[in-house]
Amino acid sequence: MADPGRHPDLDGSGMLRGGVSDAVVSGVGDVFVMRMHYERYGDYEMNNHIVEYEPDRRIGWEPKPGRGHPDASAPGAAWGHRWIFDLVPDAPGATVVTETFDGSRMPEDKRAEVDSGHAWWRTQMANTLERLAALCTAR
Repeated sequence: MADPGRHPDLDGSGMLRGGVSDAVVSGVGDVFVMRMHYERYGDYEMNNHIVEYEPDRRIGWEPKPGRGHPDASAPGAAWGHRWIFDLVPDAPGATVVTETFDGSRMPEDKRAEVDSGHAWWRTQMANTLERLAALCTAR
């Protein structure tokens, strides 16, 4: 999870195209930039600011529009949402992973938009967790 270069392998949305750099996250305050593609926006980048980090236990980032994103220069473009992964050891060689989309810091209009029309995110999150499980159990 701390290696953005591996995120496309985990991505259940099909939107990630790869990391801009190969730097591994080392703590809160780091920023990793991902190349993205979304039909509505085309190709763009997202600047992901690490806001929570405990090695091998928890990682959370707040995405902000980057180069090529239509909102990159708009004031207040960042929604304040977070993607969080919690990893809890369960047994020898086993870990329970929980992915959270935290929209509690989002402006009310953006939260309502996500709640009303973007339930597909839940499916993509489930796809991500399934891909992670497959990568971790592949031998």
